Amino acid sequence: MSAYPENYRYTKEHEWVRVDGDSGWIGITDHAQQELGDIVYVDLPKVGAKLEQGKTLGSVESVKAVSDIYAPVSGEVVEVNEALQTAPEKLNQDPHGEAWLVRIRLTAPDELNQLLSAADYQNYIGA
Repeated sequence: MSAYPENYRYTKEHEWVRVDGDSGWIGITDHAQQELGDIVYVDLPKVGAKLEQGKTLGSVESVKAVSDIYAPVSGEVVEVNEALQTAPEKLNQDPHGEAWLVRIRLTAPDELNQLLSAADYQNYIGA
C-alpha cells in the first residue's frame, strides 16, 4: 500500500484532507512528520473556528522546530482530535489515520480541485 492514501487530497505545505460528504478530516502527511522528527506538542483551533484555505490553523512542535499547519480547504471546525493533546507522538506513528487533527464542515468544496492527488504529491516530494 502507498504511504499516501489515494482518496486524500494533499497540499504542497504537507497537509492532507479526506472528504466524506460535507465533512473533511485534516492532518499532516507522513513526509511532514518525518521532516519534523519527534512531535511533542500540537496546537489546534477550537470547535467553531472558521478556517480559510491557505491560512494557519494551528502548529506542531517537535524537538527540532515549531511548524505552522495550513488549512488545505476552508471550513468550520466541528471536531478536534483530543487524543493529540495527551499523545502528540501519535502524529509520528499514524499521520494518515488515527492522528488526524481536526474535522471540518466544508464551506468551499470546489477548493478541493486545487489540491494534489496522492500521485502528484508523491512526485512533488520525490517519493
